[in-house]
Amino acid sequence: MKISELSRRSGVSIPTIKYYLRDGLLPQGQLTTAANQADYGEEHLRRLRLIRTLVGVRRLSVSAVKEILGAITEEGDLHQIFGIVTDARPAMHQQKASEEEAAGGETAGVCDARRLITEMGWEVSPETAAIRTLGDVLDALADVDSDIDWQSLLPYARLTDRISELDVKQMNGASGLLELAERAVLVSVLLEPALLALRRLAQEDKSARLFSGGADGGDAA
Repeated sequence: MKISELSRRSGVSIPTIKYYLRDGLLPQGQLTTAANQADYGEEHLRRLRLIRTLVGVRRLSVSAVKEILGAITEEGDLHQIFGIVTDARPAMHQQKASEEEAAGGETAGVCDARRLITEMGWEVSPETAAIRTLGDVLDALADVDSDIDWQSLLPYARLTDRISELDVKQMNGASGLLELAERAVLVSVLLEPALLALRRLAQEDKSARLFSGGADGGDAA
């Protein structure tokens, strides 16, 4: 396809595509006999859609996306590809861990997050960003004297464990590194708002049934 069709199918403007080409995020097309023209294939389209998602949805910088794409190209392991896409800024997390160590070790929340992980039997990297995210939440709950602690989160952890099995199954059937990366973005980024919306809908239903005596909510709604 010509660059105009690539732009139309991807939803990315031609000037932006040319910028990605110049910066090395998108590989050059196959040169044609016509001057200053090139053909682009489905791999270009898939890679461009992945770039658009990482930049537009994940809000990553172009340099971060370039680093991720380079790592994806070098990796052949599905687990590593999934980790690269879902935990895209390891340097930032390592910097935060170093700051915590310099300040006297991990927070109580992070320690409790690790206890939860051990209780669940999860195999995760010690530097996974989600550990510190969970730790920050647990610290905040403790600051407001909440009775919600890491043990209170175990039922939620068990439910998310089942959800994660569905997530990983979505990765099956993909062929090629870019398609695997695209599936990882789909599962880890694009489905998260849908899962949150489903949770909100279910919460409204249960609240209506429990507190207002009916699914329609009545006056309480």
